[in-house]
Amino acid sequence: MLPAIAILLTCLLCALLYVSLFRRTRRPDEPPLDRGFIPWLGHALEFGKDAAKFLSQMKEKHGDIFTVQVAGRFITVLLDPNSYDAVVWESQSRLDFGKYAKVLMERMFDVNLPNYDMTAEKAVLKIHLQNTNLPSLTKSMFYNLNNILGDKMSSAAEWKAEGLFDFTYNVMLRAGYLTLFGSESDQSNSHRNTADIQHSEEVYKEFRKLDCLLMKAARNMLSAEQKKDSSSAKSRLWKLLDSEKLKRKATKSGWIESYQRHLEDAQVTPDMQSKAMVLQLWATQGNAGPAAFWMLLFLLKHPKAMTSVQEELEKVFKSNGRTIKRMEDVSQEILDSTIVFDSVLNESLRLTAAPFITREVLLDMSLKLADGREYRLRNGDRLCLFPYVSPQMDPEIHQQPQKFQYDRFLNVDGSGKKDFYKNGKKVKHPSMPWGAGSNVCTGRFHAVNSIKLFVFLLFFYFEFEFNNPKDNMPQFDRSRYGFGVLHPDSDIVFRYRKRF
Repeated sequence: MLPAIAILLTCLLCALLYVSLFRRTRRPDEPPLDRGFIPWLGHALEFGKDAAKFLSQMKEKHGDIFTVQVAGRFITVLLDPNSYDAVVWESQSRLDFGKYAKVLMERMFDVNLPNYDMTAEKAVLKIHLQNTNLPSLTKSMFYNLNNILGDKMSSAAEWKAEGLFDFTYNVMLRAGYLTLFGSESDQSNSHRNTADIQHSEEVYKEFRKLDCLLMKAARNMLSAEQKKDSSSAKSRLWKLLDSEKLKRKATKSGWIESYQRHLEDAQVTPDMQSKAMVLQLWATQGNAGPAAFWMLLFLLKHPKAMTSVQEELEKVFKSNGRTIKRMEDVSQEILDSTIVFDSVLNESLRLTAAPFITREVLLDMSLKLADGREYRLRNGDRLCLFPYVSPQMDPEIHQQPQKFQYDRFLNVDGSGKKDFYKNGKKVKHPSMPWGAGSNVCTGRFHAVNSIKLFVFLLFFYFEFEFNNPKDNMPQFDRSRYGFGVLHPDSDIVFRYRKRF
């Protein structure tokens, strides 16, 4: 009994000593400070358990800017969308993204790149994922989606039940992987390539094993067994995405060739190049599949939205002298003409895209907000924006923000709606699924095209519906807050069969 009391008293004295010597206090002109009740740990438990709920509560308590203590770090959170530009366009010499990105790269993927230059890497991505290179990527994605969905169709003469999330993620990731990382097939040949089908399936299975552990890896919370499983999945992926094997692919995107040259110029070893490829697989393919899943789920749950999208597609294809029942290719003109589809996708992303936009504060500095308020930020702190809380779930910007409204991004005349207001003032960013500023997602146009192609082809190839229409919508996997499009905490079963 006495030893236990002695240990308790020692812990109490240590806590008191910590508080008296190291307890941070708010300085003049700094944001409200909320340390939490537990020394050093602060709000780590609440933040990690449900970031959206916790930050919404802090916003209610402190307003749209505040600083919280999380596991020894002090994080200033800004939730005023009209002030986000002051952060996302700030110089990297003051607010830096690369420092934290390097930490996550090593924790999650064992990637340690010498002289890592995020600006140069993004320049490589931008050249090959946008503008004049976009049509060739779209054509390749259409070809690969056709092959994979065609393979699915071969076993779906009768109704076939499958998890909607797994089905969607599987098809999207495999087609996206073959499009960007290369395939063995000649795209002038319409026949499916068995080697690509089998190889991409193996990549997907190993990727999903790793994907399920990445959030814990990012937070240094893997158990010994999970570390073993993660290491095993990564090792197999490094072999599947071996940099030398990728060079020998028959059909490669300009992106993979340029990215490999970029790594070689930086004198990255072949083994580390393979690790970087797994990182890029997650970075380029980790969001499109979940985004397509949520869109399909909302369409299946809302028959009016489904009918509106299908009617629009028939009309758009007909106006271009085609029919959705005979889809040999899809032009960019068609992809850009689906205003109702765009509204459904934007609404789905508003409800499910939840990335953090994070910067490391490199020096003591002042941050001026849109309404004229000015706050001091401390060197060594972290600055975080969370657009999911505001603007995306802000009831002053979006009425009934928790509710799916397929026409939320449509004007009364049927045109696309871009203007949203808060307190009578136009909001520059009503939704931010792709980030903003200097770190906006460079692959967003390719991702949107890919999601559209997938849904178009799904309508073309299959009839599909819920296996049990009474199934409830799955909840979010809350551990995914901060890392892009959310995953469901469980799958929902749908069934499909080929149309012809």
